[in-house]
Parts: sequence; structure tokens; C-alpha cells
Amino acid sequence: QVQLVESGGGLVQAGGSLRLSCAASGRTFSSYVIGWFRQAPGKEREFVAAIKWSDNSTYYADSPKGRFTISKDNAVNTVYLQMNSLKAEDTAVYYCAARVARLITIPTRNYDYWGQGTQVTVSS
Repeated sequence: QVQLVESGGGLVQAGGSLRLSCAASGRTFSSYVIGWFRQAPGKEREFVAAIKWSDNSTYYADSPKGRFTISKDNAVNTVYLQMNSLKAEDTAVYYCAARVARLITIPTRNYDYWGQGTQVTVSS
């Protein structure tokens, strides 16, 4: 059973930085894509970024591109989301998700496993 546990959320001022972590367990993840998503109050969950475990290829949504960086550490089975130059509109619950895939995919419905989420609040 795949388990994903997010951490690293918190309250930060606009312009600040946070690093989110997604600790993955229960499988060998070499065939997996790990994605970060976020959901703001009253809005649908949206794709932020994803990484393909086997070759480290990445893909970003337009909004965080250039400000957020997704990466992973194979030794600890953890995927990170480094968020810089944070804006008030980045405020949301951030989730990591996983699926077996050859290619990075965006729709939330394509992901099979989800973490519980971590709150990120950016004050303006």
C-alpha cells in the first residue's frame, strides 16, 4: 500500500519561501510519477508540478513556473517542492499524489494515491 505524507507547510509572508516534503513508502517508486497539487478554499484542486521518478523529468503548471522547483531524494524516498517568491494566491492546502505512469500527467483523476495535505498560508 502506497503511503504519502506531506510536511513543511506553514505561514509565511509574501515574497518568502517554504519547502514542502512528501515522504513516500510502501512501494519501489521507479515506475511512478509523483505530483504536487493544491486546493484553495472554494476552488478545485489544481496541478502544480510533477516529477517522473525514473528519469527526474519534471513539468510545471504555468502559475508557479520559475518560482517553484520539484525534486527528489532517492535515498529517503522523498519528493520536495521548493517554493520561492510566494504570493498570497499560493495560499492553499498542498497535496502530493502518485501513480504508475510512463509520462507525467496533469488531471487529478489520474492519480491513485494521495497524502493528507499540508496547509500553506501566505500573508500579504
